Amino acid sequence: MNIAISLTGGKKVAATFPDGLQLVTDQPVEQGGEGSAPSPFACFLGAIGTCAGFYVLEFCTARNIPTAGISLDQTVEFEQDDQGKRRPSRVTITVNLPPSFPEKYRDAVVRAANLCTVKKALLTPPEFSLDFRVA
Repeated sequence: MNIAISLTGGKKVAATFPDGLQLVTDQPVEQGGEGSAPSPFACFLGAIGTCAGFYVLEFCTARNIPTAGISLDQTVEFEQDDQGKRRPSRVTITVNLPPSFPEKYRDAVVRAANLCTVKKALLTPPEFSLDFRVA
């Protein structure tokens, strides 16, 4: 998959996907941005929770379980690494279920959320390669 990344002005950076959809990021005002969009790192963290949410949605859809009242809460804990930079040390996701959610599926829906492919990519990270080209 090729994703085109463009610098769109100010502190904004956009990713354009092959299907034409675009993800725009910005930096918070205190870091020189306009705060008009999530930062790249916030998008990364949000991708973990939205991926888990997608698996919850698919689980419920496959079993005709209504999704009204279902939500997820994601908490990220940080620690400082050896260079003094903050890095996430723990991500906790809680699947909030309404009382009407079938009891027999409560543990299973959490297992479904745990199938998140974004989380799996973090557990087995890809190799990164950066280069330049003069165009």
